[in-house]
Amino acid sequence: MKLFEKCYDKCIELAQHKYAVWFLTGNSFIESIFWPIPVDIMLAPMCLANPARAYRFAFLATVSSVLGAIVGYYVGYYLYELFLVDWFNSLGWSEAVGTVQKYLQQFGIFFIVIGSFTPVPYKIVAICCGLAAANHNLDIPTWQLEIWMFILVSFLGRGARFYLIAMLLKLGGSRLAQKIRKYIDIIGWLTIAAAILFIGWYAVFRN
Repeated sequence: MKLFEKCYDKCIELAQHKYAVWFLTGNSFIESIFWPIPVDIMLAPMCLANPARAYRFAFLATVSSVLGAIVGYYVGYYLYELFLVDWFNSLGWSEAVGTVQKYLQQFGIFFIVIGSFTPVPYKIVAICCGLAAANHNLDIPTWQLEIWMFILVSFLGRGARFYLIAMLLKLGGSRLAQKIRKYIDIIGWLTIAAAILFIGWYAVFRN
């Protein structure tokens, strides 16, 4: 059963929709605040479907994502302790907040760079940066958590990530799209297997 191939074809179809750019920018914005669907899921197929506009898509994703991250930062700064603690506990995100706070304490601004570039949920990083800036509870220079620095680092990290995706897919073009479609089911099942192994490893060794 070629489950992932059908999903891939559907993503390419959606990427060619006349409102695809609006889907991309909207998803990029809310993903940095609360939305669980990564930007890459829309960005990658759009770059594959229309390589000539790949860098434009990366620009829109970067700007929208950073604007959303700014909202996330101020959510952490003003609202987390007043309204969100219980909700985060119910979602199981409180442990993630504690982990991000620990890494912010350990690495400071470098962790913000890592969080903006890697698949680490940037919404959690943004909220935690705002929370730490409000509480001044981390033993790092305060300028590393100020909003202007957060915006700068977010542009650098998110831009690097999205432009790298756009560049690779633009260079690969239709040939890469065909290769991905050919092996997408293998890639999909291997990804699921890797995720299951990681979850199992984490459950056994986290204590």
